[in-house]
Amino acid sequence: MRSFLTIRDCTSDQLNELLTISHDLKKLYKNGGRDLCLSGKVLAMLFEKTSLRTRVSFQVAMYDLGGLAIYMKPEDIGVIGQREPAKDMARVFARYVDGIMARTFAHDTLIELDRWSHVPVINALSDWSHPCQAMADMMTIQEHLGRLEGLKLAYVGDGNNVARSLAFACAKFKMKYVVASPAGYELDAETFTVVNQMRPGCAEQTQDPVAAVKDADVIYTDTWVSMGQEDEKEKRLRDFAGFAVDEALMQHAPKAKVMHCLPAYRGYEITDGVAESPNSILFDQAENRLHFQRGLLKKLMSSTR
Repeated sequence: MRSFLTIRDCTSDQLNELLTISHDLKKLYKNGGRDLCLSGKVLAMLFEKTSLRTRVSFQVAMYDLGGLAIYMKPEDIGVIGQREPAKDMARVFARYVDGIMARTFAHDTLIELDRWSHVPVINALSDWSHPCQAMADMMTIQEHLGRLEGLKLAYVGDGNNVARSLAFACAKFKMKYVVASPAGYELDAETFTVVNQMRPGCAEQTQDPVAAVKDADVIYTDTWVSMGQEDEKEKRLRDFAGFAVDEALMQHAPKAKVMHCLPAYRGYEITDGVAESPNSILFDQAENRLHFQRGLLKKLMSSTR
């Protein structure tokens, strides 16, 4: 594994190795230890989209491993490929740093950066994929439920980049995946085709949230209005009526753990009562962004240069 752009392109063994490294490092750091495997290494962090968890978790992870992270603000780089071609940026950064992390709009931007860079490229989010989030989620489920294989994850909401990354993760880890979305907001058919080719019968889609959460071990939701969709807000709020993870929905899966990748817009896709309930593991998964990314950076960058 040289780069990390999408869960789809990784083997189950590679993903399990990343989880093992991340769990081990979390235990080490919780017990006061340190692993300075990236001493002298530098990570360039390129942001087209602003962020809280992504920026802080990657920056702290690099510090924890003895390295340095350089934050490039959206106003510093603009949309990659407009001010300067991605292939030029990739070759310049690769001569300065030991790894490139990018949070972009277009997924093709990450593919182009990776094509032209000789150092690892990490997808910290694109409109198509959010693999670091999904892997931190798998780490969190593993901690709380003791396993991944055989569990059912129900996703209620927009068929977006998070929903897609979770679909690939469920296939790789032998989980059942059901997506409930209103008409017009479903996860794309191509993703379901690929996922069910990876693991036949792994994933299905419905427009009925109650049917989706039946027998679920985990219920997951995300914002109905992602960054760049603000002009659609009022329409989306109308269209997603009935798809909130609220107390009524939880009655159909009262033991299920509840997850949200944050930021959460309480009163819309999730109620405050559910977000703050004993079933909620929202902030454990947010914390595990740091622990997974620490493991990912160690795996990808400890042998560079």
